[in-house]
Amino acid sequence: MRLPASTATRSLPRAVQAFLATEASSTLLLLAATVVAIVWANSPFTASYETLWHTPLAVRIGVLELELDLRHWINDGLMALFFFVVGMEVSREFTLGEMRDRRMVAVPLLAALGGLALPAVLYLVINAGGPGAIGWGIPIATDTAFVLGVLALVGPRCPDPLRVFLLTLAVVDDVGAIGVVAIVYTNEISVSALVAAVVLFVLVLVVRRVGIRWAPLFTVLAVAIWVLTVESGLHPTVVGLALGALVRVYVPPDVRVLRVGELAQAFTRNPTPERGHAARRELQAAVPPNERLQLRLHPWTSYAVIPLFALANAGIPLGADTLARAATSPVTHGVVAGLVVGKFAGVALGSWVGLRSGLGSLPGQLVWGQLLGGAALAGIGFTVSLFITELAFAEQALRTEAKVGILAGSLLAAIIGRVIFWLAWNRGAVCAPPGEDTPAEQLPDTLAEPVSEHDHVLGPENATVTLVEYADYECPSCGMMHPVLHALRARYESQLRFVFRHYPIDSLHPNARRAALAAEEAGAQDRFWQMHEQLFTHQRQLDTDGLAAHAEQVGLPADVITSRRVRRHMDRVDADIASGRASGVRGTPTFFVNGRRYEGGNNTMELTAAIESALAESKQ
Repeated sequence: MRLPASTATRSLPRAVQAFLATEASSTLLLLAATVVAIVWANSPFTASYETLWHTPLAVRIGVLELELDLRHWINDGLMALFFFVVGMEVSREFTLGEMRDRRMVAVPLLAALGGLALPAVLYLVINAGGPGAIGWGIPIATDTAFVLGVLALVGPRCPDPLRVFLLTLAVVDDVGAIGVVAIVYTNEISVSALVAAVVLFVLVLVVRRVGIRWAPLFTVLAVAIWVLTVESGLHPTVVGLALGALVRVYVPPDVRVLRVGELAQAFTRNPTPERGHAARRELQAAVPPNERLQLRLHPWTSYAVIPLFALANAGIPLGADTLARAATSPVTHGVVAGLVVGKFAGVALGSWVGLRSGLGSLPGQLVWGQLLGGAALAGIGFTVSLFITELAFAEQALRTEAKVGILAGSLLAAIIGRVIFWLAWNRGAVCAPPGEDTPAEQLPDTLAEPVSEHDHVLGPENATVTLVEYADYECPSCGMMHPVLHALRARYESQLRFVFRHYPIDSLHPNARRAALAAEEAGAQDRFWQMHEQLFTHQRQLDTDGLAAHAEQVGLPADVITSRRVRRHMDRVDADIASGRASGVRGTPTFFVNGRRYEGGNNTMELTAAIESALAESKQ
């Protein structure tokens, strides 16, 4: 998985850009910052570590003044920016991402709830009645950035389905952790400051509602709300999450997308500054503010904010006395048990309940071996656990014991995850285990499942050439090939038999499986090819309302397509996916010409050449 480049990184040398474009890179930087903090705190310069982070910094505007030490500027200020980005990610997932599909979100939702509850219970059992009991929130959180980075380093070679699962889990996990911070770890509240912050937040809602989109106004209001929240005693990361969730996100209207294309073509024909400016302005307007801001802020939060946070908070004195106290400390034991045992058991149990009850399904072809490896990695609670530690304990000794537990528990969770990926993976699944001695995947070049009466077929059975397509209704490349296939069928008529098989890629296209089920339900009413045409013609309208409209267009009641009865076709869609995997399909569209995998480009000329070659072979 590669991250998009931002304006902050494009000016760097290409080798540096390539490093920063991977999720593993941010994990390595975070790990490096942690190591530096620990070495620093245990070096002869240990006094300078605490002296630096307790340096007071003040901002004064007229008679107004806000003074915090350097560590609090990072924990209360920069981390609010981090959770602002998290809020935008949550909003996007609910609007455009995996959390739109309730079946896709049900299992990770239950897994996240189990992963929040069980670590807290284990911690409280170990610390019941003791001075460390208030720290039960420390082991409940998963460090999303760290987990995804570690997954890239030690996980399966094809981790996309697992990554989707962990990302969806992390959304619920982050919201739960921030809720705990707001409710449990907020001490004295200044009512007047809190009321003023709420009033300004309502003003943001009003401004957003009336359609004002002037960024400087929102920035000023956001900073004012943050200052008032700091003064109120409520932790300002809550505000970051809430404001991030308000940043607008939407599917760009087709008209605007087409307009961008027209302006880009006009600039290509006549590259004047005016046309370039118009194309750029229209393109910027077509991309939702949520996604634009994420693109700009992700490098700063990943490569600056989080490493700085680790540098400021991970400096734990690891002398013999500290380790001896930690070895017998119920706080350390509770944190380790919560992260290593509680997270693993909670995520696994929640997933099992979701699957067993039929409430949801796993993304892609994710299997239990991979899911259990991900459940173990969910015990890496580094950043947010350190964050909650600073809020939970005023006594430095308890903080140190908790931090030792966080380091030990997170390291153990990563090791256990790696071992599970090595031992418990499923050979029939999407992914193979990692390892230098693992050979490159050998993809078969022939169709594993012959065409049968169960397939969706256009053209005579005795046609000279059979063209099988594995496709995804939401895949743009499949949509581009749709008119090409129309033209080929018209050109070759009785010489060509066309077969369509489903291959929805859930990790990329959240509506694709729903569309495939709708097509199958239409097929049960002898309307498959009419619905097939509707789905590819209107690829951007594949949500529930869109599918209902398509059903009416092909002469079916809307509720036939949107009801739960379409789930009866799940086995059929899964069978197509399984046959595709067995045939070496790894993306869409993938074609087979007379049973052999087509290796050419997705264009009329090369696919025509392949068909002509098959026709020529038949005459020999």
